[in-house]
Amino acid sequence: QVQLVESGGGLVQPGGSLILSCAASGSFVSINAMGWYRQAPGKQRELVVTSTRAGSATYGDSVMGRFTISRDNVKNTVYLRMNSLKPEDTAVYFCYAQIKISIVRANDYWGQGTQVTVSS
Repeated sequence: QVQLVESGGGLVQPGGSLILSCAASGSFVSINAMGWYRQAPGKQRELVVTSTRAGSATYGDSVMGRFTISRDNVKNTVYLRMNSLKPEDTAVYFCYAQIKISIVRANDYWGQGTQVTVSS
């Protein structure tokens, strides 16, 4: 059973920083894409950033230049460094991964979500 477990959410003041992490566990061959999405109350889930296994990243427009994704392919973990946080970054952040569970099959997996609140 493949699982994604997130950590690092919380309350931070505007202009502050926070680091999220997400670790994949279970039985699988390898991990393709990993990344983060977020969903604010009353809004649709939106892309924050995704990264290929080689480290090529695609950022959402609203976070470009402030957020940075990194991966540790040995630890099967992805990190999200969030700087210059704004109140509009408040959302539940979901870890995402496309994981090869066999040589011929890859599935999409989601974490349970972690709350990030930016407020003074």
